[in-house]
Amino acid sequence: MANKQIFVNLPVKNLDKAKAFFAALGYTFNPKFTDANAACMVIHEDSIYAMLLVEDFFKTFTTKSITDTSKNTEVLLCLSCESRAEVDELVAKAKAAGGTTPREPQDYGFMYGHGFQDLDGHLWEVMYMDPNAEIPKQ
Repeated sequence: MANKQIFVNLPVKNLDKAKAFFAALGYTFNPKFTDANAACMVIHEDSIYAMLLVEDFFKTFTTKSITDTSKNTEVLLCLSCESRAEVDELVAKAKAAGGTTPREPQDYGFMYGHGFQDLDGHLWEVMYMDPNAEIPKQ
């Protein structure tokens, strides 16, 4: 049985700018699934991908309208990191590449997170969970 994979599809206004933004964060693209309409961003080799689709192409997959990310949130993507430093590094790279940070870092002791908005307003949370920390009961 093959491993499960996830392909998150995101509409983008300008594919070249979106690719440059994510390349600045250290992500690569699978050329086999990348063309003028789409780019397959490799988040975790062999399992997690984001398909960056130009808006007109994205619309061919749905009858619903594309969310205006300046007013609404269509999804909150969360990626784990191996350390607090990696969280801060990724957010710093996103800011340097033109992204924004919609809020301050969140430190819960057992979990540390921060996030950024990419050039198209998609929200990306990045977090580190200490595997040895006690998680408080709610």
